[in-house]
Amino acid sequence: MSASGDPTVVVGGGPAGLAAALELTRAGRPVVVVEREDGVGGIARTVERGGFRFDLGGHRFLTASAEVQALWEELLGPELLARQRRSRILFQGKLFDYPLTARSALAGLGPLEGLRIAASWLAARARPLRPEDTLSAWVVNRFGRRLFETFFRPYTEKVWGMACEEIGAQWAAQRISGLSLGAALADMLRRGRGGQPTLATRFWYPRLGPGMLWERMRARIEAGGGRVMLGARLEAVRHRRGAVREVVVEGPAGAVALPAAALVSTVPLRDLVAALSPAVSPDVAAAARALRHRSFVQVALVLDGPEPFPDTWLYLHDPGIRAGRIQNYRAWSPDLVPSPDRCCIGVEYFCAHGDEVWRSTDAELVGFAEDELRRVGLSAGRRAVAGHVSRVRDAYPLYDARRRPLLATIRRGPQSTPTTYDG
Repeated sequence: MSASGDPTVVVGGGPAGLAAALELTRAGRPVVVVEREDGVGGIARTVERGGFRFDLGGHRFLTASAEVQALWEELLGPELLARQRRSRILFQGKLFDYPLTARSALAGLGPLEGLRIAASWLAARARPLRPEDTLSAWVVNRFGRRLFETFFRPYTEKVWGMACEEIGAQWAAQRISGLSLGAALADMLRRGRGGQPTLATRFWYPRLGPGMLWERMRARIEAGGGRVMLGARLEAVRHRRGAVREVVVEGPAGAVALPAAALVSTVPLRDLVAALSPAVSPDVAAAARALRHRSFVQVALVLDGPEPFPDTWLYLHDPGIRAGRIQNYRAWSPDLVPSPDRCCIGVEYFCAHGDEVWRSTDAELVGFAEDELRRVGLSAGRRAVAGHVSRVRDAYPLYDARRRPLLATIRRGPQSTPTTYDG
């Protein structure tokens, strides 16, 4: 039986978990943060090797919330840097604006292809696909079939590992809402008359990477009496009559049972449901197991010489290249790269846990990343002097067609009607 003085247990030491724990601490509430990795930050953490720092995934800091902005400034002060936004698409040896603009597409693909794209868009406007329930239908209706097949399909399927027809339209509505070929054409005309770009051209970034912010948050939590447990994995959430009583975690010293007044979970829903004790009904458990995630592998290469491109990152749309993005860490912050004679490039791979990429050794991944840099023309004359591999399991939830009904089953709880799931 939990007492009123028991802590709130926060499972997951990423940005969301740390923010929740910090607010609880400021409110005078006891809190314990449980994080399975050896550092805080989740997929937004910063890895340090030999003085070089790598931002996993690349994270720009932008907010419309004055409260959030004030928190960043409070924690980082002058070490919160204002940076210039620049990222582009590398496709068939040419660079295009990101997000894709009409001006860039027409210049890179040529006037004939531009006319085909415009004709395809007009056809989609005249006869939109219905129902608009998949990512492919959502994008085709806004950009036309030809531009979708050229730019959107190759990169999206590389990242998510499944056909665009299997991805729900809600993903596109969340990620690229407000953009369309019509909007891009109108924006091109506005810019010609002195109009404003559609996306912010500046962002904020911690001087030593996002990990700097998460460590400052961790320090504030601990200074306020909170506890942060690293290398501790969720084993069980013991509950009774709708209330959490105890959270069991497996740490370096073995299993530990933490009395809990409440639970804040930021881990994949699949893991939380599996940890509930007593267990949920079979149909809810099956629905949780059927939720899928995409994992992430990053290869950071330290190369002799200057950076091969000035952008923070390049999106690699060519389907023959396995990597999805390439980062230039010095463009994020000069202090991420301590040597003036070397550059540090991050080659990013999106994969499934247990697939060929995930199972490859670090040496194999470093060699593969070097080869892909050569193939896209970004490593000519540059020797790799070091390579470092980082893996993040279950980094991104998959928004496939089954996700919404699966979540509905989980939310209904033990009273839901039993359903059979494949996989």
